[in-house]
Amino acid sequence: MPTVAQLLAKAFAANRVARIFGVPGGGSSLDVIEAAADLGIEFVLTRTESAAVMMAAATAELNGSLGVALTTKGPGTANAVNGVAYACLDRAPVILLTDGFNPQEQGYVTHQVFDQPAMLRPVMKGSSRLEGSTVAAELRSLIELALTPPLGPVHLELTGARIRAEVAADGDFIVPAPTSDVDETAFALAGEYLANATRPVLIVGLEARAANAAAATLALAESLGCPVLTTYKAKGVVGDLHPQYVGTFTSGSAEAECVGQADVILLCGLDPVELLRQPWRYDALVIDIALVRHRVHYVEPAVGLYGALEPVLSGLTKTSARSNWSEAEIAQLRQRMRSRLQYPECSGVSPQEVVETALEAGGTLPTLPRITVDAGAHMFSAMAFWPCGQPHDVLISNGLATMAFALPAAIAAALHEPARVALAFTGDGGLMMCLGELSVAVQQRANIVVIVFNDAALSLIDIKQQQRQFAPRGVRWDRPDFARTMEGLGGRGYRADSLAAYRDALNEALRGDGPALIDVAVDPSGYTAQMKALRG
Repeated sequence: MPTVAQLLAKAFAANRVARIFGVPGGGSSLDVIEAAADLGIEFVLTRTESAAVMMAAATAELNGSLGVALTTKGPGTANAVNGVAYACLDRAPVILLTDGFNPQEQGYVTHQVFDQPAMLRPVMKGSSRLEGSTVAAELRSLIELALTPPLGPVHLELTGARIRAEVAADGDFIVPAPTSDVDETAFALAGEYLANATRPVLIVGLEARAANAAAATLALAESLGCPVLTTYKAKGVVGDLHPQYVGTFTSGSAEAECVGQADVILLCGLDPVELLRQPWRYDALVIDIALVRHRVHYVEPAVGLYGALEPVLSGLTKTSARSNWSEAEIAQLRQRMRSRLQYPECSGVSPQEVVETALEAGGTLPTLPRITVDAGAHMFSAMAFWPCGQPHDVLISNGLATMAFALPAAIAAALHEPARVALAFTGDGGLMMCLGELSVAVQQRANIVVIVFNDAALSLIDIKQQQRQFAPRGVRWDRPDFARTMEGLGGRGYRADSLAAYRDALNEALRGDGPALIDVAVDPSGYTAQMKALRG
């Protein structure tokens, strides 16, 4: 009979897991790594546990399947929590494997001991020690839980003795995609609302990124001929160059001109975790089309259609009539929204110039690099001015909105698709939180370019401090030299204090082999106006 480690490896392989990320301990980790290697599953040694879970989560998003991370017990588990929170709030199905203590040890050991499942419970969908009599069924149930909407992380706490125990290997671990019957009454009501609408607006969220759902979303949008906005994570479901695309929807003020004209608002795969914490500002009736009904939401819909998206969207496409919107009207809305988000004129290199110069160097759709974006003021320009043509052309933490995401996500993206460059747009503060992961990029020879928006501050918090007319305390620091740090870790580093120097560095970085970093001094003076235009 196989060991628990071998059973885990079999389950991972069945769910298309290509690599495991983590910082191993001496309990269960080494057995898992070895069993996975026997099935061709690579282990990637990260420098922090939080980054390991973020890499696993980004891989799950790109692969449409499971991500796997492992850590040691105690501090390893504690350090993983922010990554787990990302997987929870950004809806990524991840299995976190941690070492644990057996009951006998817990009778006399207190060193590194705390209730790991209890600590993780607020951000985990479920936890197990695989100690039941039907381990295979228990493991399958946990995988199914991770892959059941809303997607999210699950936890396995395993001791060295348990991971090496022999168990029965009955059944398989492939979980079919969830299906559901369309609520005919709700569907008919939604069809009636759409039939009477003349100015519908479609807002697309992260649940629509799956291939069949994305295609069905685009078909419905084109059938209606209406404006389309996407959340940050849904950018690319309807491409930025599509004539009906207006811009991103954050529940802020930048998109209000468009959405405010709607007589029906269709939420397509929108998870409310993606939106700013502002009250819903629109009076038009709402049709909510989502995988599940979210218990806490910004708006009470007139009708909700919950379950698999594709059949609902395809059904509405067959019965819908074209709206009264014209392409010219939509183009004007798109142009005005883009104009509102322009970075104000400044004396130095603007964040918008950093993004647009990278775009010029990167080529055109559909062969542009994939971008990953950290939380911070630089994300306003990155998300507004970098075009996406397909789902997952951009990876961003939107539900958790955590810093220290862009670099781990870029490494995961480059390993997932080695031929495609990943550009990590990160602030200096976010990079300092995960600086050691640069050495992972070097060790893996990841095809990434890290672009640092360096303004020597926590700019979003700095803005709020300025707005309250407080002295600049606790939000600024001396500018680090990230280029030299990258060189010290074995990568290629460039420092740019002008637009011309940045352009030269970018062209060289994109032509070279292996990871590179460009440390760009940016002028933060326009962030306040840009944030006000976006959020109100």
